Amino acid sequence: MAIREIVQYTDNFIRKKSKPVKIFDEKLWELLDDMWETLDEKKGAGLSAVQVGVLKRAFIININNMRIEFINPTITHTSGKQYKKEGCLSVVAQPFGYVARPNKVTISAYDRYGNPFSLTCEDWTAVCVSHEYDHLDGILYIDKLVTPPKGMEED
Repeated sequence: MAIREIVQYTDNFIRKKSKPVKIFDEKLWELLDDMWETLDEKKGAGLSAVQVGVLKRAFIININNMRIEFINPTITHTSGKQYKKEGCLSVVAQPFGYVARPNKVTISAYDRYGNPFSLTCEDWTAVCVSHEYDHLDGILYIDKLVTPPKGMEED
């Protein structure tokens, strides 16, 4: 395993659309293992493959010691709205800003072995899943900054 360099928002690579994973093999597992080591080192909540220079539709999240890998994810349903402060390992110049995200997200994906699964998540986990999913399409949280309605701010 290795800690990989994080691609920053100033690099046009981060804006590229990621391609589906076609082969679930040791090369993918090595990428995922490196992503975990990188995420742990940087103390982040999530990391997408594009953030470590690989245009594959894959991301990981670590929320409350719940570590999940998402390969070729598809968001199938969203509901509600929440405003949370977000940050990003690829946007060190602006550490936090409010983004409107769904309060509930259902996502279908594959694990590292090619097994399909579906997950419905809420609150902060829904924020993290939505944030990392956006990375796969070249979208950064700074593209979605908003001023939350009065009384709707959350930390």
